[in-house]
Amino acid sequence: MKNEIIKRLTGLIALLTVAAGLRAQVAVEQRLDSMEMFIGEQVNLTLRVSAPPKQRVVFPPLKNDTYLVPGVEILEQTGIDTVSNDARQMVLERRYTLTSFDDTLYLIPPLPVEVAGRKYTGKALPLKVMTLDVDTLHPEQFYPPKSVQDNPFSWNEWQEVFFLSFLAVLLVVLLGYLYLRLKDNKPVFVKLRVVRHVPPHQKAMEEIERIKAERLNTSENQKEYYTRLTDTIRTYLQERFGIHAMNMTGPEIIARLQKENDREKLDELRELFETADLVKFAKYATLINENDRNLTHAITFINQTKSEEKEQEVREAPQLSETQKQGIRARISLKTAIVMAAAALLAVAGYIVWQLTMLVD
Repeated sequence: MKNEIIKRLTGLIALLTVAAGLRAQVAVEQRLDSMEMFIGEQVNLTLRVSAPPKQRVVFPPLKNDTYLVPGVEILEQTGIDTVSNDARQMVLERRYTLTSFDDTLYLIPPLPVEVAGRKYTGKALPLKVMTLDVDTLHPEQFYPPKSVQDNPFSWNEWQEVFFLSFLAVLLVVLLGYLYLRLKDNKPVFVKLRVVRHVPPHQKAMEEIERIKAERLNTSENQKEYYTRLTDTIRTYLQERFGIHAMNMTGPEIIARLQKENDREKLDELRELFETADLVKFAKYATLINENDRNLTHAITFINQTKSEEKEQEVREAPQLSETQKQGIRARISLKTAIVMAAAALLAVAGYIVWQLTMLVD
């Protein structure tokens, strides 16, 4: 029985020792930025708690726009800031912004803080709220508010705006000069031409259709008929096969085409050229059916030797002289200079407006 009593006393002493040690490690400090202030001013109340790490700390549940004590109002409060936190000590802090509109001496009470279920407090603080002295003996003597006074002119403040304005004027003059140069120089437009590319056989058939429409095969002027018909064949051969047929005689053309396998085709073409030579140089008189037959030979030869090429439109750029090319390059340079000068002018003007706004305000 005696041993059991001794064990209980020993445990109680140990518990009290631990509690005393824990209490010794907890410290609550509250302080004011200033002990004095005028009516309507603000002062900060800082509440700092030092406690063992990993201990639960609960700050007093104060609310904004409420009175800490009658006459002292809490305007706002910050969150809980961790000032330091290491293996031995944890320091937390919260600030309260206070104000008052009554000139008197207040006593800020110690704020309770709960650490690990136990309450701790700091020290009470005095706060003196003062008012401005008013001459109550001469209330009729008062001074109206002063009027707005202009600040004296300072060249140092305005010199940057002056030089930038001068630069802006120079840029405007430069823009006008460049614009006049661009306007006086007649523009050179490089337009693409749409060229109709007609296959050789199609152009030849169109010319033959015109010969038929003009009824030259029934005309008494056989020389014109055969001249146009053979010229049409020569042009076709030159464009289709690359033969310089316009400067060649009929036999020369036939000899050039000897590589063709179809003898009947060449015989018909030979007959056409021979008849044409007789008409043009020997004043040979042909019959209407003979003219029609030669016309048919020409059409047949074209149809049998034509390529599969189809009509198409090709866009071609005109050939420019060196002077025109220099003119185009000069206009491009002028336009680039105008754009750069306009951008610089806008930047300078914007900066001037901003500086003027700052100076006027």
